[in-house]
Amino acid sequence: MPHSRFRSPLTERYASNEMAEIFSDQKRYSTFRKLWLKLAIAQKKIGLDISDVQINEMKASINDIDFLKVHEYEKKFRHDVVAHIHAFGDKCPKAKSIIHLGATSCYVTDNADLILMREGIKLLLSKLIKIIHFLSDFAKKEAATACIGYTHFQPAQPTTVGKRACLWLQDLLMDFNQGKNLLGSIPFLGVKGATGTQASFLNLFDGDEQKVKELDQSVASSFGFKKTLIISGQTYSRKIDCLIMQFLENVAVTTHKLATDLRLLSHTQEIREKFGKDQVGSSAMPYKKNPIYAERICSLARFLVSLSQNPSYTAATQWLERSLDDSANRRISMPEAFLTADSICNITFVVVQSLSVNYEKINSQINESLPYFCMENILMMAVKKGADRQKIHEELRKLAQSDLKEFFKEIENRKEFGLSKEDIKVACDIKNLTGRAESQVYEFLEKEVFPVIKDNQNLQATIPVLDV
Repeated sequence: MPHSRFRSPLTERYASNEMAEIFSDQKRYSTFRKLWLKLAIAQKKIGLDISDVQINEMKASINDIDFLKVHEYEKKFRHDVVAHIHAFGDKCPKAKSIIHLGATSCYVTDNADLILMREGIKLLLSKLIKIIHFLSDFAKKEAATACIGYTHFQPAQPTTVGKRACLWLQDLLMDFNQGKNLLGSIPFLGVKGATGTQASFLNLFDGDEQKVKELDQSVASSFGFKKTLIISGQTYSRKIDCLIMQFLENVAVTTHKLATDLRLLSHTQEIREKFGKDQVGSSAMPYKKNPIYAERICSLARFLVSLSQNPSYTAATQWLERSLDDSANRRISMPEAFLTADSICNITFVVVQSLSVNYEKINSQINESLPYFCMENILMMAVKKGADRQKIHEELRKLAQSDLKEFFKEIENRKEFGLSKEDIKVACDIKNLTGRAESQVYEFLEKEVFPVIKDNQNLQATIPVLDV
């Protein structure tokens, strides 16, 4: 449906509802309120005079956000967090006096970002493992399917379709493992105060450092974080954003490579993405079957790679304990990076789930280039039978420049090669040309892929159906 104002294609067209909800205003600002609630609960437990009535009032209003009122407050105060404090206080008149007690703005903004980005990483991992699962099935099925291997996009030595799929799988596996390690290592900012010294909380607890440390750990634990930063300024180090973005960028790099390969293979007609019965490839050329989803993956991946520089610039240009020039950039770049990575995963899953191998075309191309592929085997076999290696190499080089239709007869009839018809047949057996490709597929799947799939069966994601 058309709209009178611009809306991001990421939320309107490409990303899943789940990822869009993670970075929605409702989710972000209700997380602010949860952080204020958990802070109050921990402060009460450790000894501050906070009542159950105040706690329960805050609990009841976590999701009841009057965004119009927030906007009015922000116009007045020119401060978004202060606007949300006042709007929350309006909903909780009895708790108003203790909301945000001892905290600075980054207590809610930074901790909320870490909570939401951790959820985003978990969603991406659940999609990556599904892609890995389907692609591993494809690789296993096609482990022995010989095809032309390319270097410089020129026919080189034969490989197998399954082996090529394992090249994509290996990169996806690296990304998944990186994301899994990242998920387990993201720290919580915790309660650190205006410059990270926790001075305000130390004052609240009459100089008792142990209580301040307990408060820090208690809030972190309530959100499932095992570790809080010992050292921070007002914000958590923006290097953490760099690490998160590196994971997202790597997903883009991997899927761009995969999609680019599929676009090339679509051109050679060896492997295609699914093409719908009523799908139109071109408004001008009715016969076209363009690989639109592979192209879309590349397009989105390039955008994500371009976003990846933002956290680096931001981390490099922060002043001392904090400056605010990171805020507007991060509000845009980090959510958009997650939404883009999510979009890429959605499309990649659909593509790998419906790959179509054109066996007839693959076999035809192998047979057409078979004389080239056999030359090294013929050279080795002739030398084993006593021929001069350099002379045979020169004869093969000359033959390679001529018409190859009579290549095998020419080899059989030339005495200097010393090869029989049976020798040539063995040299040109496709199983002798693909090396260990098939066994490498099985070894890789058994040792590296299947264990990861088994260990992460708990990661479940619903991949949206692509209807455009």
